[in-house]
Amino acid sequence: MPIKNLIAVLAISLCSHVIAAQLTPQQQAAKERGIMLYNQYKTAIPELRIAAEAGDRESQYFLGEELRLTNRYMTTEAQKWYIAAAEQGDYYAMFRLSDTDNDLCNAMKNCPPGSRSSEDWTRLLWKTAEPLAEKGDGEAMMIMYNSTGELEWLERSASAGYAKAQWLLANRYKEGHGFFFPPWKRSEQIEELLRKSSEGNFVNGMGEYMGILQEKGDLAAARALLIKIAETGDEGAIGSYGAYLAHTPNTLDFPLDLVKGYGLIFLLLELDGGGGAKEYAEDILPEIAAKMTPGQIEQAKAFAKKWKATHPPLSYFPEKLGF
Repeated sequence: MPIKNLIAVLAISLCSHVIAAQLTPQQQAAKERGIMLYNQYKTAIPELRIAAEAGDRESQYFLGEELRLTNRYMTTEAQKWYIAAAEQGDYYAMFRLSDTDNDLCNAMKNCPPGSRSSEDWTRLLWKTAEPLAEKGDGEAMMIMYNSTGELEWLERSASAGYAKAQWLLANRYKEGHGFFFPPWKRSEQIEELLRKSSEGNFVNGMGEYMGILQEKGDLAAARALLIKIAETGDEGAIGSYGAYLAHTPNTLDFPLDLVKGYGLIFLLLELDGGGGAKEYAEDILPEIAAKMTPGQIEQAKAFAKKWKATHPPLSYFPEKLGF
Protein backbone atom coordinates (compact mmCIF):
# COMPACT_ATOMS: atom_id res chain seq x y z
CA MET A 1 0.00 0.00 0.00
CA PRO A 2 1.44 3.44 -0.87
CA ILE A 3 2.65 5.41 2.16
CA LYS A 4 0.17 8.22 1.55
CA ASN A 5 -2.76 5.80 1.55
CA LEU A 6 -1.40 3.95 4.57
CA ILE A 7 -1.20 7.14 6.62
CA ALA A 8 -4.75 8.03 5.61
CA VAL A 9 -5.93 4.61 6.80
CA LEU A 10 -4.04 5.02 10.07
CA ALA A 11 -5.57 8.45 10.61
CA ILE A 12 -9.09 7.10 10.04
CA SER A 13 -8.36 4.24 12.42
CA LEU A 14 -7.00 6.69 14.96
CA CYS A 15 -10.03 8.95 14.81
CA SER A 16 -12.34 5.99 15.34
CA HIS A 17 -10.61 5.22 18.64
CA VAL A 18 -10.29 8.72 20.12
CA ILE A 19 -13.05 8.38 22.68
CA ALA A 20 -11.97 8.96 26.26
CA ALA A 21 -12.49 5.96 28.49
CA GLN A 22 -14.96 6.46 31.31
CA LEU A 23 -13.35 5.05 34.43
CA THR A 24 -15.24 3.81 37.45
CA PRO A 25 -14.31 5.43 40.77
CA GLN A 26 -12.19 2.38 41.60
CA GLN A 27 -10.39 2.51 38.25
CA GLN A 28 -9.81 6.26 38.61
CA ALA A 29 -8.37 5.72 42.09
CA ALA A 30 -6.06 3.03 40.70
CA LYS A 31 -4.92 5.39 37.94
CA GLU A 32 -4.18 8.22 40.37
CA ARG A 33 -2.29 5.92 42.72
CA GLY A 34 -0.40 4.39 39.81
CA ILE A 35 0.77 7.77 38.53
CA MET A 36 1.69 8.80 42.07
CA LEU A 37 3.82 5.66 42.48
CA TYR A 38 5.37 6.17 39.04
CA ASN A 39 6.34 9.73 40.03
CA GLN A 40 7.96 8.33 43.17
CA TYR A 41 9.98 5.71 41.25
CA LYS A 42 8.00 2.93 42.90
CA THR A 43 6.41 -0.08 41.22
CA ALA A 44 3.20 1.13 39.61
CA ILE A 45 2.40 -1.68 37.19
CA PRO A 46 -0.56 -3.29 39.05
CA GLU A 47 -2.39 0.02 39.54
CA LEU A 48 -1.70 1.36 36.05
CA ARG A 49 -2.77 -1.93 34.50
CA ILE A 50 -6.25 -1.60 36.04
CA ALA A 51 -6.91 1.73 34.34
CA ALA A 52 -5.04 0.78 31.16
CA GLU A 53 -7.18 -2.31 30.68
CA ALA A 54 -10.24 -0.09 31.15
CA GLY A 55 -9.07 1.91 28.13
CA ASP A 56 -7.54 4.98 29.78
CA ARG A 57 -4.92 6.20 27.32
CA GLU A 58 -2.80 8.11 29.84
CA SER A 59 -2.54 4.99 31.99
CA GLN A 60 -1.69 2.97 28.89
CA TYR A 61 1.17 5.34 28.11
CA PHE A 62 2.55 5.31 31.65
CA LEU A 63 2.19 1.53 31.86
CA GLY A 64 4.25 1.29 28.68
CA GLU A 65 6.83 3.60 30.24
CA GLU A 66 6.95 1.62 33.48
CA LEU A 67 7.39 -1.67 31.65
CA ARG A 68 10.06 -0.26 29.33
CA LEU A 69 12.03 1.39 32.13
CA THR A 70 11.74 -1.60 34.45
CA ASN A 71 13.05 -3.97 31.79
CA ARG A 72 15.42 -1.39 30.28
CA TYR A 73 14.23 -2.09 26.76
CA MET A 74 11.05 -2.07 24.70
CA THR A 75 9.26 -5.28 25.62
CA THR A 76 6.38 -6.76 23.67
CA GLU A 77 3.95 -5.76 26.40
CA ALA A 78 5.31 -2.22 26.66
CA GLN A 79 4.92 -1.83 22.91
CA LYS A 80 1.37 -3.17 23.14
CA TRP A 81 0.38 -0.45 25.61
CA TYR A 82 2.12 2.31 23.67
CA ILE A 83 0.17 1.22 20.60
CA ALA A 84 -3.09 1.18 22.57
CA ALA A 85 -2.45 4.75 23.75
CA ALA A 86 -1.29 5.92 20.32
CA GLU A 87 -4.41 4.54 18.68
CA GLN A 88 -6.38 6.82 20.99
CA GLY A 89 -4.42 9.86 19.84
CA ASP A 90 -1.66 9.98 22.46
CA TYR A 91 1.24 11.64 20.66
CA TYR A 92 3.70 10.85 23.46
CA ALA A 93 3.08 7.17 22.77
CA MET A 94 3.48 7.85 19.05
CA PHE A 95 6.83 9.46 19.80
CA ARG A 96 8.00 6.41 21.74
CA LEU A 97 6.92 4.12 18.91
CA SER A 98 8.59 6.36 16.34
CA ASP A 99 11.84 6.02 18.25
CA THR A 100 11.93 2.21 18.54
CA ASP A 101 12.18 1.17 14.89
CA ASN A 102 10.25 -1.98 15.82
CA ASP A 103 13.52 -3.22 17.31
CA LEU A 104 12.03 -6.19 19.13
CA CYS A 105 9.89 -7.78 16.44
CA ASN A 106 12.41 -6.98 13.71
CA ALA A 107 15.16 -8.69 15.66
CA MET A 108 12.94 -11.73 16.22
CA LYS A 109 11.54 -11.56 12.66
CA ASN A 110 8.01 -11.89 13.97
CA CYS A 111 6.41 -8.50 13.29
CA PRO A 112 2.67 -9.04 12.77
CA PRO A 113 1.29 -8.31 9.29
CA GLY A 114 0.42 -4.65 8.94
CA SER A 115 2.77 -3.56 11.73
CA ARG A 116 3.62 0.10 11.55
CA SER A 117 7.21 1.16 11.12
CA SER A 118 8.88 3.92 13.11
CA GLU A 119 8.46 6.14 10.06
CA ASP A 120 4.71 5.43 10.02
CA TRP A 121 4.44 6.46 13.67
CA THR A 122 6.47 9.61 13.03
CA ARG A 123 4.17 10.65 10.20
CA LEU A 124 1.11 9.90 12.30
CA LEU A 125 2.55 11.93 15.18
CA TRP A 126 3.01 14.91 12.87
CA LYS A 127 -0.46 14.42 11.40
CA THR A 128 -1.90 14.42 14.93
CA ALA A 129 0.17 17.14 16.59
CA GLU A 130 0.80 19.67 13.83
CA PRO A 131 -2.85 20.73 13.37
CA LEU A 132 -3.09 21.23 17.14
CA ALA A 133 0.13 23.23 17.11
CA GLU A 134 -1.14 25.44 14.31
CA LYS A 135 -4.16 26.23 16.50
CA GLY A 136 -1.84 27.50 19.25
CA ASP A 137 -1.40 24.37 21.38
CA GLY A 138 1.98 24.88 23.05
CA GLU A 139 2.28 21.28 24.22
CA ALA A 140 1.71 20.02 20.67
CA MET A 141 4.36 22.46 19.45
CA MET A 142 6.80 20.98 21.93
CA ILE A 143 6.17 17.39 20.83
CA MET A 144 6.86 18.59 17.30
CA TYR A 145 10.19 19.92 18.58
CA ASN A 146 10.90 16.60 20.28
CA SER A 147 10.16 14.77 17.05
CA THR A 148 11.85 17.06 14.53
CA GLY A 149 14.61 18.68 16.59
CA GLU A 150 13.75 22.01 14.96
CA LEU A 151 14.38 24.82 17.45
CA GLU A 152 11.66 26.94 15.84
CA TRP A 153 9.01 24.61 17.23
CA LEU A 154 10.42 25.01 20.75
CA GLU A 155 10.53 28.79 20.35
CA ARG A 156 6.93 28.81 19.16
CA SER A 157 5.89 26.64 22.10
CA ALA A 158 7.61 28.99 24.54
CA SER A 159 5.99 32.01 22.87
CA ALA A 160 2.61 30.30 23.22
CA GLY A 161 3.14 30.28 26.99
CA TYR A 162 3.93 26.60 27.55
CA ALA A 163 5.97 26.74 30.76
CA LYS A 164 7.90 23.54 30.16
CA ALA A 165 9.03 24.80 26.75
CA GLN A 166 10.09 28.11 28.27
CA TRP A 167 12.34 26.26 30.70
CA LEU A 168 13.77 23.97 28.02
CA LEU A 169 14.37 26.84 25.59
CA ALA A 170 16.23 28.75 28.29
CA ASN A 171 18.50 25.74 28.69
CA ARG A 172 18.96 25.38 24.94
CA TYR A 173 20.04 29.02 24.84
CA LYS A 174 22.44 28.32 27.71
CA GLU A 175 23.94 25.56 25.57
CA GLY A 176 24.62 28.07 22.81
CA HIS A 177 21.66 27.47 20.50
CA GLY A 178 20.08 30.47 18.82
CA PHE A 179 21.63 33.74 17.69
CA PHE A 180 21.73 36.91 19.79
CA PHE A 181 23.07 40.35 19.00
CA PRO A 182 24.39 41.94 20.99
CA PRO A 183 25.55 38.77 22.81
CA TRP A 184 24.46 39.95 26.26
CA LYS A 185 20.86 39.69 25.06
CA ARG A 186 21.22 35.93 25.47
CA SER A 187 21.45 36.07 29.27
CA GLU A 188 18.53 38.52 29.41
CA GLN A 189 16.36 36.19 27.35
CA ILE A 190 17.34 33.17 29.44
CA GLU A 191 16.32 34.94 32.64
CA GLU A 192 13.05 36.12 31.11
CA LEU A 193 12.17 32.62 29.93
CA LEU A 194 12.89 31.15 33.35
CA ARG A 195 10.81 33.86 35.01
CA LYS A 196 7.87 33.02 32.76
CA SER A 197 8.32 29.29 33.29
CA SER A 198 8.35 29.87 37.03
CA GLU A 199 5.19 31.94 36.84
CA GLY A 200 3.66 29.06 34.87
CA ASN A 201 4.40 26.78 37.85
CA PHE A 202 6.73 24.42 36.02
CA VAL A 203 8.85 22.95 38.81
CA ASN A 204 12.17 22.92 36.94
CA GLY A 205 11.66 26.50 35.82
CA MET A 206 10.76 27.56 39.34
CA GLY A 207 13.90 25.94 40.70
CA GLU A 208 16.22 27.58 38.19
CA TYR A 209 14.59 30.97 38.62
CA MET A 210 14.98 30.64 42.38
CA GLY A 211 18.70 30.25 41.75
CA ILE A 212 18.72 33.51 39.78
CA LEU A 213 16.95 35.31 42.61
CA GLN A 214 19.48 33.92 45.07
CA GLU A 215 22.39 35.06 42.90
CA LYS A 216 20.88 38.54 42.78
CA GLY A 217 20.66 38.63 46.56
CA ASP A 218 16.86 38.69 46.66
CA LEU A 219 16.67 36.09 49.41
CA ALA A 220 13.12 36.97 50.43
CA ALA A 221 11.83 36.19 46.93
CA ALA A 222 13.99 33.07 46.74
CA ARG A 223 12.60 31.82 50.07
CA ALA A 224 9.03 32.43 48.95
CA LEU A 225 9.63 30.56 45.71
CA LEU A 226 11.26 27.60 47.46
CA ILE A 227 8.23 27.28 49.73
CA LYS A 228 5.96 27.41 46.68
CA ILE A 229 7.93 24.62 44.99
CA ALA A 230 7.91 22.50 48.16
CA GLU A 231 4.14 22.83 48.35
CA THR A 232 3.85 21.10 44.95
CA GLY A 233 5.34 17.95 46.50
CA ASP A 234 8.72 18.25 44.79
CA GLU A 235 11.09 16.07 46.81
CA GLY A 236 14.15 18.19 46.10
CA ALA A 237 12.48 21.39 47.24
CA ILE A 238 11.09 19.71 50.36
CA GLY A 239 14.55 18.43 51.23
CA SER A 240 16.13 21.84 50.69
CA TYR A 241 13.39 23.68 52.57
CA GLY A 242 13.72 21.34 55.53
CA ALA A 243 17.51 21.57 55.59
CA TYR A 244 17.48 25.36 55.38
CA LEU A 245 14.92 25.65 58.18
CA ALA A 246 17.17 23.47 60.34
CA HIS A 247 20.20 25.55 59.27
CA THR A 248 21.82 22.43 57.82
CA PRO A 249 22.98 24.59 56.07
CA ASN A 250 21.48 28.07 56.51
CA THR A 251 21.57 28.89 52.80
CA LEU A 252 18.60 31.25 52.36
CA ASP A 253 18.56 32.80 55.84
CA PHE A 254 15.33 31.17 57.02
CA PRO A 255 14.53 31.61 60.73
CA LEU A 256 15.64 28.50 62.62
CA ASP A 257 12.81 25.96 62.93
CA LEU A 258 14.15 22.53 63.87
CA VAL A 259 10.71 20.95 64.27
CA LYS A 260 9.47 21.92 60.84
CA GLY A 261 12.84 21.26 59.21
CA TYR A 262 13.12 17.75 60.66
CA GLY A 263 9.49 17.03 59.80
CA LEU A 264 9.90 17.98 56.16
CA ILE A 265 12.97 15.82 55.68
CA PHE A 266 11.31 12.99 57.61
CA LEU A 267 8.72 12.88 54.81
CA LEU A 268 11.40 11.79 52.35
CA LEU A 269 11.90 8.47 54.13
CA GLU A 270 8.87 7.09 52.28
CA LEU A 271 10.64 7.51 48.93
CA ASP A 272 12.17 4.05 49.02
CA GLY A 273 11.79 3.28 45.32
CA GLY A 274 15.03 4.94 44.24
CA GLY A 275 16.14 8.44 43.39
CA GLY A 276 18.29 9.04 46.46
CA ALA A 277 15.86 11.08 48.59
CA LYS A 278 15.51 8.41 51.29
CA GLU A 279 19.27 8.06 51.58
CA TYR A 280 19.63 11.84 51.83
CA ALA A 281 17.09 11.93 54.66
CA GLU A 282 18.77 9.08 56.50
CA ASP A 283 22.07 10.94 56.28
CA ILE A 284 20.89 14.37 57.45
CA LEU A 285 18.19 13.56 60.02
CA PRO A 286 20.63 12.43 62.76
CA GLU A 287 22.52 15.71 62.39
CA ILE A 288 19.32 17.70 62.92
CA ALA A 289 18.09 15.38 65.68
CA ALA A 290 21.28 16.04 67.64
CA LYS A 291 20.06 19.62 68.13
CA MET A 292 16.57 18.56 69.30
CA THR A 293 14.85 17.14 72.34
CA PRO A 294 12.85 13.89 72.11
CA GLY A 295 9.70 15.95 72.46
CA GLN A 296 10.64 18.15 69.52
CA ILE A 297 11.28 15.09 67.37
CA GLU A 298 7.79 13.80 68.14
CA GLN A 299 6.36 17.23 67.26
CA ALA A 300 8.28 17.08 63.99
CA LYS A 301 6.80 13.70 63.11
CA ALA A 302 3.32 15.04 63.87
CA PHE A 303 4.04 18.01 61.60
CA ALA A 304 5.12 15.62 58.84
CA LYS A 305 1.88 13.68 59.17
CA LYS A 306 -0.17 16.87 58.91
CA TRP A 307 1.83 18.11 55.89
CA LYS A 308 1.29 14.81 54.09
CA ALA A 309 -2.46 15.01 54.69
CA THR A 310 -2.75 18.58 53.38
CA HIS A 311 -0.34 18.66 50.43
CA PRO A 312 0.13 16.82 47.12
CA PRO A 313 2.05 13.52 47.21
CA LEU A 314 5.82 13.60 47.09
CA SER A 315 7.13 13.47 43.54
CA TYR A 316 10.35 13.43 41.57
CA PHE A 317 8.40 14.95 38.67
CA PRO A 318 10.11 12.75 36.06
CA GLU A 319 10.05 13.99 32.48
CA LYS A 320 7.21 12.49 30.47
CA LEU A 321 9.69 11.81 27.67
CA GLY A 322 12.58 10.88 29.91
CA PHE A 323 15.10 8.13 29.31
